[in-house]
Amino acid sequence: MSSKHRDNKSLLTSRDWPIEQLPGLSPEEQSQLQNCGITTTVALVKQGKTLEARVTLANKLQIHLQYVNKWMALADLARIPSVGTQYCGLLLHAGIASVAQLAETPTHRLHRQILRLQVATMQRRDMCPGIELVQQWSQQAKIVLSKEWGVGSGEWGVGSRE
Repeated sequence: MSSKHRDNKSLLTSRDWPIEQLPGLSPEEQSQLQNCGITTTVALVKQGKTLEARVTLANKLQIHLQYVNKWMALADLARIPSVGTQYCGLLLHAGIASVAQLAETPTHRLHRQILRLQVATMQRRDMCPGIELVQQWSQQAKIVLSKEWGVGSGEWGVGSRE
């Protein structure tokens, strides 16, 4: 491994985003999370590490657990620097619900899933991220997981495996 590649690995840290940047949250939901002390994506991931904690949060917010699980998955995926809040929703819709799942999914299969999703929903092949970017997501997911044992290694109960 080259020293430049090794340096890039050591500098890679997971990202934290303001909760307002997480896709799919209404202003009311953002406000509710902030009232619970959750102002960032990493805070959301930390607060919802266990099923019991997610159930408690759902009850506190008076919403279905499914929504909390979805937000957890988005926040977990957003921790990957090259994914961020820009692509976490796309990955979730493509069937990737955690950093661990992203790290384990073969790049070519994931790229094919995303391409099918883009064509099916938007009839646009050109909107699909390039294979190089998908490879970067996978590599960064592996690095983040190796550095942060436990955080982001679980499934949040969203998405379906068909």
